[in-house]
Amino acid sequence: MAPDPSPFASRSTPAPPAAADPALAALPLAAWTRDLRPSTIAAMMGHMARPGVISFALGLPAPELFPVDDYVAAAERVLRSDTGALQYRAQHLPLKEQVVELMARRGVRCRAEQVFLTTGAQQALALLARLFLEPRGQVICERLVYMGFQQVIEPYQPRVLPVASDLETGLDVDRVEKHLRDGARPAFIYCITDGHNPLGVSVSLEKRIRLAELARTYRVPVIEDDAYGLLHYGDPLPPLRAMEDRWVFHVGSFSKVMAPGFRCGWAVVPEELVPMLGCAKDGADIDTSTFAHRLVSEYLRAGGFDAHLERVRGAYRERRDAMLAALARHFPAGTRWSVPRHGALVWAELPEGFDTGALLMPALEGEDVAFVPGTAFSFDGRGGTRGMRLNFSFPPVAQIEDGIARLGRVIRDHRPRAAA
Repeated sequence: MAPDPSPFASRSTPAPPAAADPALAALPLAAWTRDLRPSTIAAMMGHMARPGVISFALGLPAPELFPVDDYVAAAERVLRSDTGALQYRAQHLPLKEQVVELMARRGVRCRAEQVFLTTGAQQALALLARLFLEPRGQVICERLVYMGFQQVIEPYQPRVLPVASDLETGLDVDRVEKHLRDGARPAFIYCITDGHNPLGVSVSLEKRIRLAELARTYRVPVIEDDAYGLLHYGDPLPPLRAMEDRWVFHVGSFSKVMAPGFRCGWAVVPEELVPMLGCAKDGADIDTSTFAHRLVSEYLRAGGFDAHLERVRGAYRERRDAMLAALARHFPAGTRWSVPRHGALVWAELPEGFDTGALLMPALEGEDVAFVPGTAFSFDGRGGTRGMRLNFSFPPVAQIEDGIARLGRVIRDHRPRAAA
C-alpha cells in the first residue's frame, strides 16, 4: 500500500506494526505500542519551520509578547541569590503559595499543601491518569479532545465513553449523566472547562454546576484541565474546582500566559494525594526544573505579571476578533465556528461534504498555510471530519487576515461535488 501522503497520518490510520521494521521485530514491545499514531504536534512543528508558512496549527503564544527583559532580570536575581537553584531541590514553596493566590482570584480556595508543581500541565494530566486509571479502565471525555490527553491515556488502552460537545455551551452533561446512570464507573471524567482544545468553547455555568453535582453524587473524579483559564476575554466563570473541592482535580499552567519553555504547571488535589503524586513524579523525572520554577516565582514576586497578563489578553482578543471577521469574509456559507471566551483556538466546521484532512496538503503546498484537521482530535478517527482547529495567538493580525483568505481559496478550489 502506498504511504499516506499527508504530513501526519490520520489518527484513524494505524501506524505500521513493529514487525514491519526488522530492527524492531524481535523486541518485546508492550501491546499498546502496536496502536501508536504519529505525533501531529511534531509533524506540524516541522512544517511551521518552512519559510513563508502562515501557521494556525499549534497553540503557541506570541513570542513578541514575552517580557524577555523581565525574565532576564528575574533569572539573574535567582542565580546571584541562590546557587541551590541549580541543584535538585524540593518543590518551591513560594511558588506554591503564589499559585494559591492566583487560584483564590479565580474563586478557588486551596492551601499550599494541596498544590503539586509539575513540568507543565501535560505532566499533571499524566500523573493524575497514573493515579486513577487501571489498564482497560473506563474514561468519560468528549468525542473531540485534546491530542495530549489522548497520548496520556493510550498506554492504558482504556474504554472511552464519549460525549458530544456544543459549540456554545460545551460538553453534553446529559450524556455524562446517562453514562453514570446506566452503570458506568469511569476512573475519571476529563473536562476542559475554559478554552477547550480543540473547540475553543467554555462550559456554561449551568453545566459546571451539574457536572460538580454528578461528581459528588456518583463519587467520580473529574480532571479539570484549565491550561487556558487565566487567558480570558471578559468575565470568567469560576472553575469546577470552586464548586467541588473533593472530587475535582484542577490542572493549571503558566505556559500560555508566560512561556511554554518554563514547563511550569500545577495540580490542586486533596492533600493526602500529594505524596502519591510525588512518588509517581519521581519515577518520571525525579524533579521539576528547579531553576525555571524559581525564575517564575521571582518574576511573580517582582509584580509585573498582572500588567503582562492584561497586555496578552488585549493582544489575543484583537487577534481573535480578526480571525472571526476573516472567517465571515472568506469561508463558505454554512460554515460554523466557535467564539472563544478563553484561550487561543477557534474551531471552524465546514458544510456537509467537506473533509478537512483532504484540504491540508493543498493548503500547505499551494498556499503555505497550516492548520490541524479535526480528525486529529478524535479517538476513533471518525469525528471532526469537517472541522479544523485554528490558532489565533501566534500569528499577528495581518497574517491572520492573509492566512484565512488563503484557506478560503483552498476551500473554494476543493469544494466537494455536491457542494459545488
